[in-house]
Amino acid sequence: MTANVAELHDRFWPAGVARSLGPLPRSLSEALRETAARRGDAMAIGFYGASLSYRVLLEQVERLAAFLQHACGVSKGDRVLLDMQNSPQFVIAFQAVVRAGAAVVPINPMSTAGELTYLAADSGARVAIVGAELLDRFAALMPEPLRHVIAAAYGDALPDTRQFRLPAVIGESRLPDRLPKGVVAWRDACAESRAPLPDATGPGDLCVMPYTSGTTGKPKACIHTHASVLHTAILQARWYGAEDGTVLTAFMPLFHVAGMQFSLNGGLASGAAMVIMTRWDRDLVPSLFKHYGVTMWSAAPTMVVDALAAPGFDASAFDGLKVVTGGGAKMPAAVAEELLRRWGLRYIEGYGMSETISPTHINPPDRPKPQCLGIPVHDTIARVVDPETLDEVETGAVGEIIVSGPQLMTGYWNRPDANAEVFLEREGRRFLRTGDLGRVDEDGYFHMVDRLKRMISVSGFKVWPAECEAVLYGHPAIQECCVIAAPDDHRGETVKALIVRRPGIELDADDLISWARERMAAYKAPRAVAFVDSLPRSASNKVDWRALQAIEWAAREQGDAAG
Repeated sequence: MTANVAELHDRFWPAGVARSLGPLPRSLSEALRETAARRGDAMAIGFYGASLSYRVLLEQVERLAAFLQHACGVSKGDRVLLDMQNSPQFVIAFQAVVRAGAAVVPINPMSTAGELTYLAADSGARVAIVGAELLDRFAALMPEPLRHVIAAAYGDALPDTRQFRLPAVIGESRLPDRLPKGVVAWRDACAESRAPLPDATGPGDLCVMPYTSGTTGKPKACIHTHASVLHTAILQARWYGAEDGTVLTAFMPLFHVAGMQFSLNGGLASGAAMVIMTRWDRDLVPSLFKHYGVTMWSAAPTMVVDALAAPGFDASAFDGLKVVTGGGAKMPAAVAEELLRRWGLRYIEGYGMSETISPTHINPPDRPKPQCLGIPVHDTIARVVDPETLDEVETGAVGEIIVSGPQLMTGYWNRPDANAEVFLEREGRRFLRTGDLGRVDEDGYFHMVDRLKRMISVSGFKVWPAECEAVLYGHPAIQECCVIAAPDDHRGETVKALIVRRPGIELDADDLISWARERMAAYKAPRAVAFVDSLPRSASNKVDWRALQAIEWAAREQGDAAG
């Protein structure tokens, strides 16, 4: 399969896109400086009517980087937690951390205090930059392990005249009159008058550490360098044709590698303008598109479905769109057909993961296939192998997808055992086992079939059942539990818990769901609960979650057939 597939990828490579990226900037900070030198007065960020130029963006990044270095003691290789909603402050903070020589540890704002405690301890971070509405969750982390916290109110970035409906979280993001000890207001940090130290970061230096969970239930940090981050950021810009004058969306969460790389890092490296939405609001899509002249939309399939289904949707808002792209779930065929029929837009799907800092595969924009992962991107090799023998399978056969390329993480942070499980050497290269089952078709395009690992995808967010179960076992009424994926028309999948209650202790579903939401992020908490007398066992006397999962999805398929 190897030689033939490589030839096919040459044949289907996007027209006008060079096979080699060529020399890349040595760091994210150098990429931003190069763009700002070329695009100084052009808009870098649009935010509910506000506009921030590249010149001002770079100035604020430099000031905050200097504060991190001089006031917070941040130095090369340190880790800094970044816990914010999508906002100009998120973009500035991200760039400032790497300009200071440190690594960003992006955090989902839905993370609970307990989850934050683990992330701070595991990463070794001593500094955090957070949204004001999240300050209470960080109280327990000060003065140890966190010594400095910078807090921002998103509303400070808004224009004086309000033109758009704002999400509630912007109103909730307010600094208290008296800040806790160790907390500094964003505006004060960005008023730093000292210059940052010279930028000494290079391609191999630590840059970003996104956390991803594993079968052990404990989240693991993926170590990414400036080289791996720049690779997928710049290749996406070139693949889709982002350049000076492009206006792209930042509606996907920026803490997640998909939004981080396409919108934030890819946008800034290419000189595009980035239109930020703090919280998803389908009714704002037409007005924001028309106000800023959006030409590229990065959207999960559910976003596209939502926008088109909104009452009073203004179809003319899509007239300027040139690219619609996304991944994480399959785009419904009917919606893809509507995009093509009404606007001539083909939904371009891709595939990636935190371990690869976003894409390893994307569909060629001029020849995409629906509900398909696409072909390997620049300098990336992918194979489909037997999960047991690791031998390559024939074209069309199902196996585990393995990938090799510049975007691979260096490894998991302080997890040599996990590294040994996911990396393998072959063909003189280092490959990553994705844990995803797929196949290659006769044209060399890759297709997802199923997940080898036990993972639930809730609106694109990864949820690991073992992590949820570990929390649920903390409830005194639970004797045994098993968490599985349940089908959900809107989210793709949702979390369902099957519970065996302890004898003599009462517990109902609503109470358990409320209890769980206080202890884990909302997307991880069960949305459905079923009480059972017992759970099936495997031959090794473990709970047979595979059988329960199969029953759940079979019931859905039978219901669809009956309907």
